[in-house]
Amino acid sequence: MPREKILFAGGGTTKSWKVLLALRILALIATLAAAIVMGLNKETKTLVVATIGTVPIKATLTAKFQDTPAFVFFVIANAMVSFHNLLMIGLQIFSRKLECKGFRLLSVAILDMLNAALVSAAANGAVFVAEIGQNGNKHAKWNKVCDRFSIYCDHGRGALIAAFSGVILMLLVSAVSISRLSIYSKKSSTSTAAAVASP
Repeated sequence: MPREKILFAGGGTTKSWKVLLALRILALIATLAAAIVMGLNKETKTLVVATIGTVPIKATLTAKFQDTPAFVFFVIANAMVSFHNLLMIGLQIFSRKLECKGFRLLSVAILDMLNAALVSAAANGAVFVAEIGQNGNKHAKWNKVCDRFSIYCDHGRGALIAAFSGVILMLLVSAVSISRLSIYSKKSSTSTAAAVASP
C-alpha cells in the first residue's frame, strides 16, 4: 500500500497530515508574532500641546496598545489562537498513529473555524482603529496620531500584517480540517456499507 494512502488519526492521508501540521505551525508563528508586536507596541514623545504667548507648553505623552480596547482584544485574540494552534500541534504529533473518532475530528474542525473567526474579528476591529489613527476623522473631529507617533503606527502595521496572514492560514487550516472530516465520513460510510453487504 503506498505511503500516501495510509490513514492517520482516522481522517486524511500522510500528505494531508503534513500539510495541516505545516499550516498550523505557520499560523502559530503569524498570530504569536502579531500578539507580541502589538503587546510590546509603545512610544513616548514630548510634544507641544499649547502655547501661552510665545512660551510653548510641552507634555510627555505615551501611545500604547492598552489605551485602545480594539488593540487589547487584538492581543488577547491572537494569543488565544496561538495557544489553540500550539495545543493542536501537540495533539497532532503525539496522537499521530492513534485512531481518531468522528466526534474528535468534528470538534477540531469546529474549533478551527471558531479560531479563524476570532482572529478575523480581532484583525478587522484593529484595522478600523488603525485607519482612524492614520487619517483621523474630520466629521467626528478626531485627530490623526500617526504623524506624531510614527514608530507606534509602524509597529501596529506590522502586527496587522501578521494577523491577516494568520487569518488566511487559519482559513486554510479550517479547510483542511473539514476535508479530513469528510474523508473520515466517507471511510465510515464505506465500512458500514461493506459490513451490511457481507453475508
